[in-house]
Amino acid sequence: MKCGYCGHEIPEGKLYCEKCGREVCIVPDYNPLEDMLTQQIRGAITGGDGYEDYLEYDAGRERDPGRRSTVRDVRSGTGRNTGGVSRSTSRDVRGGTGRNTGGVSRSTSRDVRGGTGRNTGGLNRSTSRDVRGNAGRNYTENLQERERKRRQAERRKARRRMRLGCLFMIFILLAAIIGSGITLYMNSYKGFVDRGNKSLRAGAYNEAIDFFERAIQKDETKADAYIGLSQIYIAKNDLGWAESIFQEAIKKQPENADIYEAYVKFYMDTDQKAKIPHLLEDVDDKVAELLAGYIIEKPKFSLDDSETFEDVQELTLTAQDGCKIYYTDDGEEATIRSKEYTEPLQIEEGENVISAIAVDEKGVPSLLAKKTYIVELPIVDAPAVSPSTGQYNSPVQIEVKVPDGYEAYYTTTGEEPTTASNKYTEPIDMPEGETLFKVILVNAKGRMSGVTTRNYVLETE
Repeated sequence: MKCGYCGHEIPEGKLYCEKCGREVCIVPDYNPLEDMLTQQIRGAITGGDGYEDYLEYDAGRERDPGRRSTVRDVRSGTGRNTGGVSRSTSRDVRGGTGRNTGGVSRSTSRDVRGGTGRNTGGLNRSTSRDVRGNAGRNYTENLQERERKRRQAERRKARRRMRLGCLFMIFILLAAIIGSGITLYMNSYKGFVDRGNKSLRAGAYNEAIDFFERAIQKDETKADAYIGLSQIYIAKNDLGWAESIFQEAIKKQPENADIYEAYVKFYMDTDQKAKIPHLLEDVDDKVAELLAGYIIEKPKFSLDDSETFEDVQELTLTAQDGCKIYYTDDGEEATIRSKEYTEPLQIEEGENVISAIAVDEKGVPSLLAKKTYIVELPIVDAPAVSPSTGQYNSPVQIEVKVPDGYEAYYTTTGEEPTTASNKYTEPIDMPEGETLFKVILVNAKGRMSGVTTRNYVLETE
């Protein structure tokens, strides 16, 4: 052993340093760390943590600073007494050994389960083998583990606080976004249209009109607001006013295919399909492409009407696939209620006016196709009349040869005959004196032949 003051080696059994003369400290100075280590060890054995005993001891020291007492064990302990000063240190959980030297009792537990003692000259010494060794290391590791867990708990709390803060900020942000979105929606084109439709369904027409008009002010190129307005007037049975909404819109936007499409749908819904071909007659190419399904080709005629025919003709009408043809031959315009075309038409002599439309499966008609055909059959030459021109002394009858399908008209005064002149039905007596006889033939279509003229002189005396 070395002197704690000068470092001189002290022989075994000496109680003071021969060099500096100071007394050897047999009992180590009190170190709270050792007590804490001991309590940890005892706690590990008994199932407790030993920390409470240490606190109890510490409180006892404050009450009696003149007495150095350390509670080392709840169940048992050892004591020492030196010169009336009692120092006791519990070094063992289950028991300890003591020593007494010169009236000074010092006991030190050197082992967890027990200790061995020795007596030299009345001095009892007990040596602890495992306080500063494994117990110190275990305690240090335990402290480190507690500190690690404490820091982990603090980090978890910090993370929870951060998560809660983030969630709160996200909630505030979402609330702001949703509030802004609702405000923007309510004042947007779609918002006005949706509210207009809702008012329309509720029968609040004036309120609906206001919403739809505000939507058009937002964006006049979209068709939804015009459709909504038209539905209000349809509900009021005012189709004319409903139609005018679309008419005004396409005047301002003649190339807006969406409004044209809404206009066509309006005609379809209100059974005014006959107006569709006129609406789409001269539209922009973009509109025509979008609404190609509503643009029906007119029927095609097999005969050209630019020439005059000299005999009866056969006329064939054709339309695009899936369409029916309706026609008239009396000059009236064809409609879906006219005669349906099923076979070729006969073009008779005279003027023939044929009009036709094609109608698709949806009932949408084409524009009207109309042609006029003229057939003029060749007419016979001027009629044959007998007797020939001359002077006669006895009564004679004038006879005109009339072919089938013709009628003859004549005059005896030299005037040009017409269908208003005398109609020839049978031979006529030649008048007395000089007569200028003229006659024509007229067919069933009113076409007249050339005029035959005869000059007669009848003198019977």
